Amino acid sequence: MKKPAITEYDLHPLVAERWSPRAFSDAPVSETQLRVLLEAARWAPSCFNEQPWRFVVARREQAEAFERMLSCLNEKNQLWAARGAVLVITAAAKNFSQSGAPNRHAWHDVGLAVAQLSLQATALGLRLHQMAGFAADRAKALYAIPDDFEAVTALVIGHPGDAGDLPEPLRQRELAARERKPLAELAFAGTWGTAL
Repeated sequence: MKKPAITEYDLHPLVAERWSPRAFSDAPVSETQLRVLLEAARWAPSCFNEQPWRFVVARREQAEAFERMLSCLNEKNQLWAARGAVLVITAAAKNFSQSGAPNRHAWHDVGLAVAQLSLQATALGLRLHQMAGFAADRAKALYAIPDDFEAVTALVIGHPGDAGDLPEPLRQRELAARERKPLAELAFAGTWGTAL
């Protein structure tokens, strides 16, 4: 299933075609594909080239590890994420490695890494869905995430699936048109609220 963005301006197809589905097939993601995705994330920009992102990965082929990570997701996300091929917990370093000062840009940088991972997934015909609905404290404990790191998001990666396999109302959300706020509400010129 494809749901290209209806845009005001022409975008690169990878940007227009990237979206966050909940319907995944049970086809595996190969080891090479997974490493390509992580390599794309590795080359994301970051403040002071700090690269504060970390990824804990579980593949469905490793059933025990996959179920353990699935248990970190909230119940509603578990319903559909269980069909994905790969689950990931992202984490961010709280402080800069050189100075020890708080890195207030780390979450932003994790987002940049995941954005690149997401676009690479689209290029490979895969899909990715980011989730805030997970137990960060549970993930931190289960995966021994150090105190100087913070669990940020959970991801599910896989091949596109059939929206008909989803329970209602997720099926309707999957089939609904994609929406975004108009650019005039998001980008300003000179002063806040003055449309660009």
